[in-house]
Amino acid sequence: MSVRSDPYALTFPVVALVASAGGLAALSTVLAPLPADLPAALLVLQHLSPEHPSRLAQILDDRTALEVRAAGDGDELRTGTVLVAPSARHLLVTSEARLGLIDSDDLPPARPSADLLLATLAVTCGPRALVVVLTGRGTDAQAGIRAISHCGGTVYAQDEDSSAYFGMPAAAIDTDLVHRVLPLADIAQAIQSHVLTHR
Repeated sequence: MSVRSDPYALTFPVVALVASAGGLAALSTVLAPLPADLPAALLVLQHLSPEHPSRLAQILDDRTALEVRAAGDGDELRTGTVLVAPSARHLLVTSEARLGLIDSDDLPPARPSADLLLATLAVTCGPRALVVVLTGRGTDAQAGIRAISHCGGTVYAQDEDSSAYFGMPAAAIDTDLVHRVLPLADIAQAIQSHVLTHR
């Protein structure tokens, strides 16, 4: 019986940007310098009210050379493309290396959940996963970061001085699993450098 040398469903880098309060400005700053041919897929998750449709994908699409669109159930991850979690749905990465959307209901309080996204990304992407925890309140992403680390992935966090709200980055740093703590202005370059060494 043969054993696959690479057990992960995704064979190219995937960058997950997770944020909450203050996230629009931070996400715009990170995505703006990235080239259209970035050899990685990107996932964006910002906590949003489930009561209103989100325009986040349309706004970000105007601010970067990358293709940006709202994530759909069953979407395939592609390099050079940013898929944005919609409101009122949790975003998952499935074993077929596609996206899954599930209703968020009333819990957990953080919606969409970064923990759910990162845990599923960890087991499908392994060491090719890069998570960047940006500005936000609360502790969402802590459990997901532990999953990413367990599967060999990398975690960056935004520093306190450049964060509008330091709750989420601080919670990430408290896990002792963050590889780099970076000013917002340095994150795009750090992403590009990481992607080039994890193809």
